[in-house]
Amino acid sequence: MSHTEFEGLVAIVTGGASGIGAATADLLRSRGATVAVFDRTESTADGIDSIICDVTDDASVVAGVAAVVEKHGRIDILVNNAGIGASGGVEENDDAEWRTVFDVNVLGAVRLTRAALPYLRESAAASIVNTCSVAANTGLVNRAVYSASKGALEALTRAMAADLVKEGVRVNAVAPGTAATPWVDRLLAQAEDAEAARAALVARQPIGRLVTAEEIAYGIAYLASPLAASTTGTVLPIDGGLHAIRVF
Repeated sequence: MSHTEFEGLVAIVTGGASGIGAATADLLRSRGATVAVFDRTESTADGIDSIICDVTDDASVVAGVAAVVEKHGRIDILVNNAGIGASGGVEENDDAEWRTVFDVNVLGAVRLTRAALPYLRESAAASIVNTCSVAANTGLVNRAVYSASKGALEALTRAMAADLVKEGVRVNAVAPGTAATPWVDRLLAQAEDAEAARAALVARQPIGRLVTAEEIAYGIAYLASPLAASTTGTVLPIDGGLHAIRVF
């Protein structure tokens, strides 16, 4: 089946050079969108604008958004996907790491949204999709700072949805489970036994495997799509059943 519902629309995907962001950028482009990827590293994907951007730097964000508008004249979709993780319980991360994780995972989305909103308000198909996590609602061992940041982003998603619904800007989020991405690979590399750590991640997934970046991208595309015009304030779990079902 051919989907072209994004034809004529311009999308920004942060953290789009790899993993979930890259899969999302590719899917939106394949469905007709013009896509700009914001990342600290250059995207090598064909047919996608690559903009070097640090979401913790407001000037970098504002300049990136301005570059998209200058080239394409509009912004219709914003996918706030840039994020970082951290391991450890509440006492194992110092203040600096807490600030860093929140600066990227929460304030990064704030900065992009703030810069893009004047243009989103002009679109008849305005949509913001945030990448949250199952960690926001399911207590996971050694993920205190990460879970707290994603919980904040989920709350922010609903607050923004309420603030912007009358202006025609939809705000939703996906809540992935553990995904097979380079980010997870880097996290596992920090474990004493990487193979055992990976096996433990797989074992807790009811579907018996990690979620794929492409599966999460499909969820993001659904929420971003003009065909989902009645969907706002929604957090869509894409987690292999982790938060909702038990098979043991």
